[in-house]
Amino acid sequence: MATAFDPSAAALPGSGVYGLPHSEEEAGVVLVPVPFEATTSYGGGAARGPEAIREASRQVDLFDVETGRPYEAGIHMLPSPAELAQLDRAARVQAELVIAEGGVSPDRPDLLAAAARVNAASERVNGWVEGQVSRLLARGKRAGVVGGDHAVSYGAIAAVAEAHPGVGVLHLDAHADLRVAYEGFTFSHASIMHNVAERLPGVARIVQVGIRDQSDAEAAYVEASGGRVVTFHDQLLANARFEGETWGAQVARIVAALPRDVHLSFDIDGLDPVLCPHTGTPVPGGLSFQMACALLRGVVESGRRIVGFDLVEVAPGPEGDEWDANVGARLLYKMIGWTLRSGG
Repeated sequence: MATAFDPSAAALPGSGVYGLPHSEEEAGVVLVPVPFEATTSYGGGAARGPEAIREASRQVDLFDVETGRPYEAGIHMLPSPAELAQLDRAARVQAELVIAEGGVSPDRPDLLAAAARVNAASERVNGWVEGQVSRLLARGKRAGVVGGDHAVSYGAIAAVAEAHPGVGVLHLDAHADLRVAYEGFTFSHASIMHNVAERLPGVARIVQVGIRDQSDAEAAYVEASGGRVVTFHDQLLANARFEGETWGAQVARIVAALPRDVHLSFDIDGLDPVLCPHTGTPVPGGLSFQMACALLRGVVESGRRIVGFDLVEVAPGPEGDEWDANVGARLLYKMIGWTLRSGG
């Protein structure tokens, strides 16, 4: 007879994500790991994020004071796809040639060819992710993507937008990610929200929070979007708090900009870099863990429904430091919990 699962016991050797015993068939929530970061242009390591989170998750206690017992719905993480890891390694060799030169140039056919190979690899990743998430949604599962760099979110958002037309994307990040084919990479991590806005008509609005790095062109794009992209800059939110506006009031303002159905796209560098020091492009400022959780709570308590989510750019330390993955695993559990509470 199989031993009954004890949620208060230590995770057993060989257990699944969060130490849980659930198969894909049994789980209400299925996580899709995407170990791909070919377009990362500064620090690396995000491709190792999914497995680091899987390992760190086994240290997370399963009772959550806000969302109760998310594990009871069943949570399963798919095996990390070896074919994507291999594709990532090959694409990064090509991408590094381009990045070292500061991007593509019309008079450098070798760089154009290298970028084209990276773009082809990215398209394969997008197709794979979209296929996996679409398959899971069709089976009535809640699906979440674990990256990888932020570029891997595209396929997940595409699948959610197809299933839930009119969805809004709540984009938590240090960066606006609205650049056009950054460095020549069509599906760059720095272009994810530009691609969502331009290529996915099923997305009604992108609401950005925590932004503290933005180019002139990105600011102009937001202004010209006619309200389809709404940005809550980290510094302006902080200034208002210094003048007495509470975070609770700010959460209400942010949530009011969202449609009823919401996809959470959370780049870990949206948090204070004290919480994610090894992420690829850390920026001073950002949300505390509690602020992020209060924002998730605000979305759900407003009556909105979380219909998809992704967590990206978690990178373990080069010496095996588990802090980033520890934070990532706990944030991911909160995202799962609030998704379930919302009925998404």
